[in-house]
Amino acid sequence: MQGVADALGPLFLLILLGAALGRLRQPNGEFWAQLEKVIYFLLFPAMLVATLATANVGEVPVVRLALALLGGMLAFAALLWATQRRLGLEPAAFTSVFQGALRFNTYVGVAGAAALHGSAGATVAAVAVALMVPVVNVLCVASFIAAGTLGPSSLGKSLAALVRNPLIIACLVGIGLNLSGIGLPGWSGATVELLGRAALPLGLVAVGVALRPQALLRLDRGVWAANLVKLMLMPALVLSVALLLGLDAISRDVALLFAALPTATSAYILARQLGGDAELMAALITGQTLLAMLTLPAWLHLAGI
Repeated sequence: MQGVADALGPLFLLILLGAALGRLRQPNGEFWAQLEKVIYFLLFPAMLVATLATANVGEVPVVRLALALLGGMLAFAALLWATQRRLGLEPAAFTSVFQGALRFNTYVGVAGAAALHGSAGATVAAVAVALMVPVVNVLCVASFIAAGTLGPSSLGKSLAALVRNPLIIACLVGIGLNLSGIGLPGWSGATVELLGRAALPLGLVAVGVALRPQALLRLDRGVWAANLVKLMLMPALVLSVALLLGLDAISRDVALLFAALPTATSAYILARQLGGDAELMAALITGQTLLAMLTLPAWLHLAGI
């Protein structure tokens, strides 16, 4: 347990630092909004390209990793839709619960994998991102369409944004460079790697800045349902499948880590733009990020790390 705490502790301290800076409004809100764009559109894609373009992806059990992670995601997506009426939520609230249960914070995931298992963990994490990001984005956009919270114009914009998603593009570019044998020749490798190094610490601080402590006052059925799936049921299922499939220790740990991650802060923006319940989304992001400081180490300890 101490090893897990030592690996994840600095990550959570960076999140708490961001929360303090956000509370003090230092620097101002416009600074953080612009920095988030730089991280999302430049630094984090650079990290994914640098990792995937040069990694020995052949050592990662991609098919079994996909079965564990995507199987769990699709299973709970189906379960949420099957129980939508039982939950008794308005369509807008349901889309936020859906995002809260399925989306994951990539910054925490990749940083955690690297902290636990070094470059090997970062490689598996990059593959996990390549597998999960396209699927979770399609599922979440589909939830807004099915719930009827957006009009035809918003549908077109959301689909266009999905195609232009920088993380999806970065994964495709990195995998393409790897499979083609081109890699990152000359100075490009060092340049892209330097850009990528800035992504995780800045991303974790930005996660903290985005937290809204006042949102924790909302504790309704939607909050309990999303938190139960995201922090308890999803990691339990993924760990069980990973053990049944005989995943190696690093792939198993990364799969469990990604299954137990709190939801993504970007889900708030999507909820606000596509007609979701933004207030509920803020409560889920804040609550899950804080709770994950307890549940993530507990799950990893259970897995034997």
